[in-house]
Amino acid sequence: MSAARQSTWGHAARYAALIVLAAICVLPIFLIFATSVRQQVQIFEQPLNFLVMPTLENYRAVLEEDSLGRYLGNSLFVGLVSSLITLLLGTMAAYGLARLRFRGRHLIAHTTLLLRTVPLAVLAIPVFMIWSQWGLVNSLWGLVLLYVGINLPFTIWLLYGFVLQIPEELEEAAAMDGCGPVRVFFHVVLPLMAPGIAAASIFTFRIAWNEFILALVLTDRETRTLPVAVSLFITDMGVDWGRVMAMGSLIAIPPLIFTFVAARQIITGLTAGAVKG
Repeated sequence: MSAARQSTWGHAARYAALIVLAAICVLPIFLIFATSVRQQVQIFEQPLNFLVMPTLENYRAVLEEDSLGRYLGNSLFVGLVSSLITLLLGTMAAYGLARLRFRGRHLIAHTTLLLRTVPLAVLAIPVFMIWSQWGLVNSLWGLVLLYVGINLPFTIWLLYGFVLQIPEELEEAAAMDGCGPVRVFFHVVLPLMAPGIAAASIFTFRIAWNEFILALVLTDRETRTLPVAVSLFITDMGVDWGRVMAMGSLIAIPPLIFTFVAARQIITGLTAGAVKG
């Protein structure tokens, strides 16, 4: 077999693998949407029939919920505020680890990600006990503080590798022009970290937006977030799968939009920071 034909078959195999992988990733999203536009009786039909008349009844019922606006506001507040605080602290911590010379800085930088491997469900009871003593249960700021702690290790790990790719000569040149350390960081380093910050922001926002277990334990009727509100469709009478999937589809929209808008920066940030660093 000629080299050209082998190359053609190699490219075809890679594209086929990518198509299969994309189909596996898209299939759950398709099933969620397909279930959300069905009536309850159609969801449990055997065999499953895809040729049914779609209905927006589930979306109408979800959007007409009186408390939906409050739950949406809670999720936006928790997601945006925790992401901003995490990015602010994460960028400064990553910059300090990359530029300051002190013993153990490399060990700290490369082990921060280990904290993120702890399952969130394991934290539910300890966090509830501590937050109860601090008066942070049933508080949106309690969730914000918690998600900052959860997302900060990954943010530091990602941005640390990205800061290492920024030439120190740029900072030295700015310092020679009269810029102080704070001005160098915000006017020189921070703009060059934009792709890494974009990559970190989507991960931090997605976790704060989608997290369920801790939000269920730490919120009440007034401070519920959207993922917790989905559980309200699970009652003693059964699970209203149509409304659950409709709510799930609506919850997935903001992270998807964010990801598509910042796709180029996210790819650049992951490859330049996590891989090379």
